[in-house]
Amino acid sequence: MKKIDFDLKNNPFFNFQSSRYTMSARINVEKLWKLCKENDYSFFILSLGCLINGVNSVQNLKKRIIDGDAVEYDYLEGVSPIMNKDLEIYQEMRVKTPQEFEDIFEWHDYVRNLSGTILSGEDEGFTLDMDKRDFTNIANFSCIPWVDFDSVTSCKLNNRQIQPLVTWGKVNENYEMSVSITVNHIFVHGRDLGYFFENTQKEFDQFKKKDELI
Repeated sequence: MKKIDFDLKNNPFFNFQSSRYTMSARINVEKLWKLCKENDYSFFILSLGCLINGVNSVQNLKKRIIDGDAVEYDYLEGVSPIMNKDLEIYQEMRVKTPQEFEDIFEWHDYVRNLSGTILSGEDEGFTLDMDKRDFTNIANFSCIPWVDFDSVTSCKLNNRQIQPLVTWGKVNENYEMSVSITVNHIFVHGRDLGYFFENTQKEFDQFKKKDELI
C-alpha cells in the first residue's frame, strides 16, 4: 500500500450522500464452462480467479481512503462466501491472487483445498468485522448461480465505502453470465469499468480445449 497524490476534498463525488454505484454486463464463458465440464475443475473457483484478475487489472479499483488519505494497494485478494452441497453451512474464505501461483490451475487446487478445510471446520475461514474490511486489501466476490439476473444491487455499509463488490450469476443457454460490480465514483469511472469488463472477458477467453492443455 502507498499514499497517492489525490485531491479528495475537491473531488466532485466526495461529499455525495453516497457515491457508490453499480454496473452489470454479460461475459461469454463458453471456453471455461466446457473446460470445467470435461475436466475435474470447479467453474465457481476458476470464475472467481478470472474475476479477481479482472479487478486487479484496473488501477483505480485498488484505491481506498484510510485515515483521510488516498492510498493504493499493489493488489487485492478475494473474499467470497462458500456453502456446502446441502446449503447448510455458510462461511467466508479469503484467497490469494492467482499471480502468486505458477498457473491458475495450481491456484484452483489451492482454493479447492482451502474451501474444503473451511467447510469441514478445520479452518475458521474469514471473520474480519464488516466495518474493518474497507481498510485491507480485499475485494468481495459473491456468486448467485441460481439466477440469470440482468442487474443486482449491493448492501452498503456506509456512504464512503470503497471496497469493490463483484457478483456473478447463472450461465445461460448462450454461455453468457451476468457480472455486476459495485464501486465508488470517487475513484472509479465509466472508463475504468469498461477496462474491467474488457479484461475480465480476456481472462475467460484464455482457456483452451481439453486436448490443448499441457
